[in-house]
Amino acid sequence: MPWTRRYEEAEPQRINRWLAQAGVCSRREAEGLIGRGLVSVDGETVTDPGRKIASGQTLTLADDATQTLDASLSIVFHKPVGVVSSQPEHGQVPAVRLLTRAALWGDPGATVPTLESKLAPVGRLDMDSRGLLLLSEDGVVAKAVIGPDAALEKEYLVRVAGEITPRKLALLRLGLELDGRQLKPARVTDTGSGVLRFVLKEGRNRQIRRMCELVELTVVDLHRIRIGPIEIGALPEGKWRPLTTAEREALLAPPAAGPDDARQARLARAAARPRPTAAAGDKPKKRRAPKPAVPGEKSFFAGGPSAARGAKPARGEGRGSAGGKRPGPRPDGPAKPGGPRRGPRKP
Repeated sequence: MPWTRRYEEAEPQRINRWLAQAGVCSRREAEGLIGRGLVSVDGETVTDPGRKIASGQTLTLADDATQTLDASLSIVFHKPVGVVSSQPEHGQVPAVRLLTRAALWGDPGATVPTLESKLAPVGRLDMDSRGLLLLSEDGVVAKAVIGPDAALEKEYLVRVAGEITPRKLALLRLGLELDGRQLKPARVTDTGSGVLRFVLKEGRNRQIRRMCELVELTVVDLHRIRIGPIEIGALPEGKWRPLTTAEREALLAPPAAGPDDARQARLARAAARPRPTAAAGDKPKKRRAPKPAVPGEKSFFAGGPSAARGAKPARGEGRGSAGGKRPGPRPDGPAKPGGPRRGPRKP
């Protein structure tokens, strides 16, 4: 059945870009469909790969186009330790070699990859790690997971050796940098028994292992259990299953609003900031009590009547007075140099 959709945006847009944004196919796939004459706008076959679609126009993909896109295969694979995601060296086993009918889990009628399949790993998972690995021929899926604007979370259960402290957890959440670049905020929680739960939004080379090394922890086992909405669930290790249509749509959907990363970053920085400690043998500094405001009166810190800062003197007391009396008239005397001589005040 042909795929049809009306373009409602105000500004014209290239057809291949719009199809990619709509999650129909990648830009390269759209250009291939246009080259085969399988795309039309308002009944007119599109031949120019740079053609734009205007507001109110309707785009249609022919039956052959939808069949081609539906044939794109995406795989959910539970990778075991010792298997490489891609580009194996001599003697290494690539993940695609394990995608056999014998390893299929679930629907027995699912399409099994062949030598002609162009499955590529979507995201890295090193040879020493295990867990969820996506492989796909679908450029839209790949862009949603590892594209420059991808914001999908990846969740891991990591068993470590070493002492887990609140300060180390704070540094793992935020406070570390790799290759001269600050890491994005991460959610790291201690689940007990030496197992940490990591939730990341980036995937640098061996990131979790290198993060743990920086806080003197050694990774013993690393297991990825989730990529965005896709969970490994009960899929046995070494088995695979096709990605469902609902899962593909969930991958392409805008991510739900998560916790405030900026607030989490501030809290993590505060927890990771080192606090000054007194050196051995240093004596604690004593706080000096303020001088009494009135002669003979004890200070606030000495336990007597309050002489708190800002308190007004009692009535009849003047600043600099003794006994609460104001100073009398200035006695006669020689005038200050350069000034007129001052005589007695008139009654």
